[in-house]
Amino acid sequence: MVIVNQQRVPRKRTYLMCSPGHFAVEYAINPWMDVATPVDAALAVKQWDRLRETLVKLGHTVHLLEPQAGLPDMVYAANGAFVVDGIVYGARFKHEQRAAEAAAHRAFYEEQGWRFIAPNETNEGEGDFAYVPEAHGGLVLAGYGFRTDPAAHAEAQEALGRPVVSLHLVDPRFYHLDVALAAIDDTNIVYFPGAFSHASQRVLAQLFPDAVVADDTDALAFGLNLVSDGANVMLNSEATRLAEKLKAAGYTPVPVELTELKKGGGSVKCCIAELRH
Repeated sequence: MVIVNQQRVPRKRTYLMCSPGHFAVEYAINPWMDVATPVDAALAVKQWDRLRETLVKLGHTVHLLEPQAGLPDMVYAANGAFVVDGIVYGARFKHEQRAAEAAAHRAFYEEQGWRFIAPNETNEGEGDFAYVPEAHGGLVLAGYGFRTDPAAHAEAQEALGRPVVSLHLVDPRFYHLDVALAAIDDTNIVYFPGAFSHASQRVLAQLFPDAVVADDTDALAFGLNLVSDGANVMLNSEATRLAEKLKAAGYTPVPVELTELKKGGGSVKCCIAELRH
């Protein structure tokens, strides 16, 4: 049962984002992408800017990755790596269209002096990894089934020294963990059970008995592709039902409109990587 009206305390975060200056839907590598659907490039930049400004106004630090021509999905900065305790576990993309993004992310982290660990296994960074720092001593939740190879979960555990729990994604619409589950504070999560196998649903229910549980309407509105600082929850403005559930649980929903970037199969979280020192 979710504790209602509990005082939620925000924690200042450091994020990485990449402008959608080259964003377009030029290929289809997930069920949401349709090359026949036009993208309003100017609106995409405007909506992304509003998201970035929202984070800054809430007191968070936002670093910027330089977008590169020919890599239209670089705006989904969460997919480029997974950072815990100052250690960066790099990405290795499944689809060749995005493969070159990994090098751009690696260059950023190495220039910044982060400890970077290059992967041997296919994984898509925070797209398929979530960190809950005070749950069970610090727990990594990891998705597989569509993009990330299960072998990457073991590799990430060795790289980061944190226990990794594998979760099987079974619905192609929820091709990444971050469109089906998110950490909402340092101890708890929100998720859509229908995105996971029955066994993984049981695992999540055991680990997080107080989780906020979303329905398919929330999930299909990309509501779970959210970013929370522990109190303020930035989520897609279309996910009104989930916003009410989060509010009832003591969080402050901050709706963000991302209609254009949704056409590429992503929303708030896809655009934001968290840099955890």
